[in-house]
Amino acid sequence: MASPAVPSAGPRPAAPPPADAPLTGAPADAPPAAGPPADAPPALSGLPIAPRRRPGRYVSGGLALLAAALLVRSLAGNAAFEWPVVGSYLTSPSILRGLLLTLWLTGAVVALGFALGTALAVARLSGNPVLQGLSWGFVWIFRATPLLVQLLLWFNIGLLYPTLSLSLPFGGELFSVETVDLLGPVLTALIGLTLHEAAFAAEVVRSGVLSVEQGQLEAAASLGLGRGRVLRRIVLPQAMRAILPPAGNMLIGTLKGTAVISVLAVHDLLFSAQMIYNQTYRVIPLLMVATLWYVAVTSVLSVGQYYLERHFARGATRGGLPPTPLQRARGAFRRTAGR
Repeated sequence: MASPAVPSAGPRPAAPPPADAPLTGAPADAPPAAGPPADAPPALSGLPIAPRRRPGRYVSGGLALLAAALLVRSLAGNAAFEWPVVGSYLTSPSILRGLLLTLWLTGAVVALGFALGTALAVARLSGNPVLQGLSWGFVWIFRATPLLVQLLLWFNIGLLYPTLSLSLPFGGELFSVETVDLLGPVLTALIGLTLHEAAFAAEVVRSGVLSVEQGQLEAAASLGLGRGRVLRRIVLPQAMRAILPPAGNMLIGTLKGTAVISVLAVHDLLFSAQMIYNQTYRVIPLLMVATLWYVAVTSVLSVGQYYLERHFARGATRGGLPPTPLQRARGAFRRTAGR
């Protein structure tokens, strides 16, 4: 008689690990992990890393310093520059009056040019085809003609329109004025420079507005923000980061471009220097006087542009803004003094 079949008990459960066994994810009977051999070299992170030697950098830097020193020595030792004469005319009343007129023209042209350029950029970005076409035509005309030609045309506008008058349809003429009496040299220079500046400012503003991502505008519209608030709080702070560098270049270019108006007999800085050396025949010293003032004003404008760009760059970088040259100099002085 056959005996009944005994059911299989299946695999036995693993015995629990001893109490002093380490709590690891590997099973108890797993082989130990292979460690580094006894003769392995130490970790590279603990070794001092020598900087890469660049002899070419030191050679090129030394040659550049030598060339700069030779240039400075040549400028300082050349008797033709007549540096005492330069110092005597640097703060003369006629030079300072020309400098003030140059600064006034630069500020007025940049302010009016960017105001008109912003209006042209808005018209170019609008959905109105008529405004788009007029804005494009204005930019095209004034960018395609040289500045000197534009100034000469405005200076001789009286040949095209001898008189300017205003009259009502049934009330007769209100007033009439000769164009030559109305548009003097300074006003002609202001109009010509402003219109030329506006054409370039329109493209700068338009490129800055287009640099803002469309998704941010759609997100602001979905939140129900008005157009004015979107423009003031979202578009302009980001667009200024793209507008400021070319705008700073335009400001400096306008400062130097005012020297062109000397052909209109406007008493700016360069024309004042020319009036003096036409009487004294000290051409090189007076040109150096104008050069030094242009360099000084341009340097101040460059510093202002640098800090203005830092102001609008806040939040654009994750690591924060880099230290300014003054902050780096202070840090270097403190490290040197701490030694």
